[in-house]
Amino acid sequence: MNPTFSPLYLQIKSLLMQSLQNGEWKPGEGIPSETELAARYGVSQGTVRKAIDELAAENLVVRRQGRGTFVATHNEARSQYRFLRLRNDVNESGHPKSRYISVEKVRASTSVAKQLDIKPSELVYVVKRILDFEGKPLIFDEIWLPGVQYKGLTLEKLQNWGSTLYGFLEAEFGVRMLKAVESLKAVSALPEQAERLMVPLGTPLLYVERLSITYAEKLVELRRGWYVTDGFSYRNELY
Repeated sequence: MNPTFSPLYLQIKSLLMQSLQNGEWKPGEGIPSETELAARYGVSQGTVRKAIDELAAENLVVRRQGRGTFVATHNEARSQYRFLRLRNDVNESGHPKSRYISVEKVRASTSVAKQLDIKPSELVYVVKRILDFEGKPLIFDEIWLPGVQYKGLTLEKLQNWGSTLYGFLEAEFGVRMLKAVESLKAVSALPEQAERLMVPLGTPLLYVERLSITYAEKLVELRRGWYVTDGFSYRNELY
C-alpha cells in the first residue's frame, strides 16, 4: 500500500470492499474485529475504524453495540424498505404488500440492453408486480433482471417469499443492491397501468425508472414503476 496516492484509511476501505465483493463475508455475517483487521493489514486500529465508518455511512456494514460489525443485508428490518420512497401523507406507519403477477424470460431490446450494459438479445427476466398499501394498489412495477445473474428465477419462488424483492435476490442469488439511480416524470395511465392500478385511463401517475447497482458498479436491475400518488408522496433525502 502506498499512502502517497490516497489516505491510508481509504486504501483499507478499498481492501475491505474487495473482500465484500468477493464474498469473503456474506450479508448478515460479522466481519473480523478492528484489532484483527489492523493486524491483517498492518495498520492502526484507528485507521481501520475510520475505514469501517465510511462503509457504515454507505450502508455496506452495520455496527451493533457490544456485538461487532456486520455486513448489511436487505433481510434486516431496518434495511428492508430503504429504497422505497412512497409515503402516506398522513400516516407513515405500515409497509406495502407485494403481489407478483408474472415472470417472463425474453430477449433484451436494444434500449433495455443499453441500460443494463448487456448485449442486445441477451436473455432477461421481466417481473411484473403490484405493491398494495393498506389493500390499495399504488405501484405497478415492471422489473428487468439480467438472465445470467438470476438463472432459475420463477414466479412460484417469488410468490413463496415472505419479504422484500431485494431480500429475495440477495438470499437466492447473492446479489445485494448497494445503490440506485432514479429518474422521475409525470405520465398518464395507459391501458395496462390503468388496469393494474384500478384507475381510469389517463389518470396522472408518477413514473419512476430505477437502475440498481451492486459491487464494482455492476448494473443488476432496471425497474420501471408507475405510482398512484393520491394521498401519498414520493419523499427523498438530499445531502
